[in-house]
Amino acid sequence: MDTEPSDEKIVRVAFGFMAAKTLLSAVELGVFTGLAKGTLTLDECIARFGLHRRSARDFLDALVALGMLERREGRYANTPETDYFLDRGKPTYMGAWLEMFNLRLYRFWGSLTEGLRTGQPQNEIKGDEDAFDAIYNQPERLRAFLQSMTGHSLVAARAIAHKFPWQNYRSFLDVGTAQGALPVAVATANPHLAAGGFDLPVVRPFFEQYVSSFGLERQLTFYPGDFFKDPLPAADVLVMRMILHDWNLDRKLTLLRKAYEALPKGGALIVYELLIDDERRCNLLGLLMSLNMMIELQGGFDYTGADCRGWMRETGFSQTRVEQLTEREWMVVGIK
Repeated sequence: MDTEPSDEKIVRVAFGFMAAKTLLSAVELGVFTGLAKGTLTLDECIARFGLHRRSARDFLDALVALGMLERREGRYANTPETDYFLDRGKPTYMGAWLEMFNLRLYRFWGSLTEGLRTGQPQNEIKGDEDAFDAIYNQPERLRAFLQSMTGHSLVAARAIAHKFPWQNYRSFLDVGTAQGALPVAVATANPHLAAGGFDLPVVRPFFEQYVSSFGLERQLTFYPGDFFKDPLPAADVLVMRMILHDWNLDRKLTLLRKAYEALPKGGALIVYELLIDDERRCNLLGLLMSLNMMIELQGGFDYTGADCRGWMRETGFSQTRVEQLTEREWMVVGIK
């Protein structure tokens, strides 16, 4: 008799939203920041994080089961990973990205079925609001968004800072720089570079504050502008991080052409994203991010490394390659 198939995979995926919300709520409540100061008992966690006794033990033990906390002799502690990445007091904090998931994306993904049927975004656009205007016209919302971009960028930014052959170049510019996480990482590892970040004028104070916190204000310059309306500043290397996936194909090609025009001969463009694998069957995060672009934006979509290399060649780049940066991110490099 044939063995019946297991339902384990289906159940694990179906329960995934519960696990995700447990982690997101822990970040919101400051659990990992509080435990970075020392281990706590159940009663101490209840008092510190404002938890109701009914569910506190289940909540904390669920975090243990998820590998987000450790428990020894009745005391809860961070894991090395959550202590490093989810303590708000550390410069390695990536929790702002998860905070954005919690505040915005979690509820918007509740309308995924509607988006799949209509092809229309499911965020603020449903209320006749432009998604970018909704963020960039409100300082506190903009700050939270830029901080989330920093949280998302930190690991890949450090990988680029060490994997790309920066010794062959003298200057670089981060296009759509947000707070400047990438310029800070690259400049710290490569002090010979003249570096900067390009973004909308309203982003300047957030960039300058972040850069100053690392003492790099003399090395890193902010260039204000709109990358669709203004020419890109010239540099030996241009970087587009999580930019191309926001737009439809025509606009993707427009940005690649503008990058090509701004680069000198021999200059390089680095595009990095959660790329979809070329066979479109393995990199789940890339595929989910592309669905997220449907939820968030009118024309955005993610793509494979082969797609991006083809677009680069179409816009003039003579040499292209794909290189993995982290477990989930890749960069596509084009040489003029």
